[in-house]
Amino acid sequence: MEDGNRIHAAGPDLQAASGTTMAVLVAISFSHLLNDTIQALIPSIYPLIKEQLNLTYAQLGLVTLTFQCTASLLQPVVGTITDRRPQPYSLAIGMACTCVGLFLLAVAHSFLSLIFAAGMVGLGSSVFHPEASRVAHLASGGKRGMAQALFQVGGNAGSSIGPLLAAFIVTPRGQGSILWFTLLAGLGIIILSQIGRWMARRLAALPAHGRKGAGIMSHHHSLPRGRVIFALSVLVILIFSKYVYLTSMTSYYTFFLIKRFGVSTGTSQILLFVFLFAVAAGTILGGPVGDRIGRKPVIWVSILGVAPFTLALPYVSLTVTVALSVVIGLVLASAFSAILVYAQDLVPGKVGLIAGIFFGLAFGIAGIGSAILGKFADQVGIEMVYHFCSYLPLLGIVAALLPGKKLLRPEKSA
Repeated sequence: MEDGNRIHAAGPDLQAASGTTMAVLVAISFSHLLNDTIQALIPSIYPLIKEQLNLTYAQLGLVTLTFQCTASLLQPVVGTITDRRPQPYSLAIGMACTCVGLFLLAVAHSFLSLIFAAGMVGLGSSVFHPEASRVAHLASGGKRGMAQALFQVGGNAGSSIGPLLAAFIVTPRGQGSILWFTLLAGLGIIILSQIGRWMARRLAALPAHGRKGAGIMSHHHSLPRGRVIFALSVLVILIFSKYVYLTSMTSYYTFFLIKRFGVSTGTSQILLFVFLFAVAAGTILGGPVGDRIGRKPVIWVSILGVAPFTLALPYVSLTVTVALSVVIGLVLASAFSAILVYAQDLVPGKVGLIAGIFFGLAFGIAGIGSAILGKFADQVGIEMVYHFCSYLPLLGIVAALLPGKKLLRPEKSA
């Protein structure tokens, strides 16, 4: 691939012509899978931990809040720093933090130690995501929606595998068996070290003045600042709708299934895997379709379009519940990669910052939502959580206020 500074300065046509570094995209996607498989263990072992440590739903919500907040608050900071001076080896360092958190999770025998372990896993995530998103951007060859979707599908696949591994490894063997998953973290450290070397070579090939913000396109749209801020605010509302609903599923779906249908813990974890696998499958759709027809239609359909299914879910049988969860996962998951690339189009030249903000928002909103929903579940019952959350996708109507594809068509800078 040509010098990254020349590619991006020349515009998207030359960037696309330079080709996509598919091996790097696959490697960073697989690393995302490993990272999120480990992260998914936290909510997946909630039924086991709740019984062993005699925790309330509210305390479980606080565990999720700790994990999500540590995973979110540092991401914009990391993104800003790496926009100014990329840090290729921060990827491996982030995975090392996750590995430490995983070890602590395996030996945690109190609520406070569980909180600390979750915080370490979240810290690793906050370091990983902004720079990993930059790697996907650098290796995209101009197909940014496809690259971001491929990166994201690795994470969502990992999120779906985590509950399945918990059902077959952790639940029957106990909390100590979580130590086996440090092997996944070790593999991630090795792969991310190699990706760090690739990125370091790319940066070293640039002139000194080109390394700052390397990999960021140097052209701009014509939208006024006020319109950009308004559009970003609309995207925040959409992120809120999407991730509060998703956290209701990832954190409490197993309890909903156990309470409403009387299934076993193992069965509930397998059904959570079914939902999360649908999320992973749906993720890959949003990016390439957005590259073709524009991000706005994808965002509109993926959030508002899921509302009829979420509204029906609290009232149907187990079989229909599982079927609806698959549809919800497939449709809702296509939104994030489209939202992220759309936001990067709104604020060109700030790939790491925007990735950090939006990944951070996703984690932070999910964490706060989980804590509030846990308290709500303690007070009114777990089933009422799903009656309330079923209305959240209706907020997707605000996507109509986003600028269209033509308004975001870039103007090359001089």
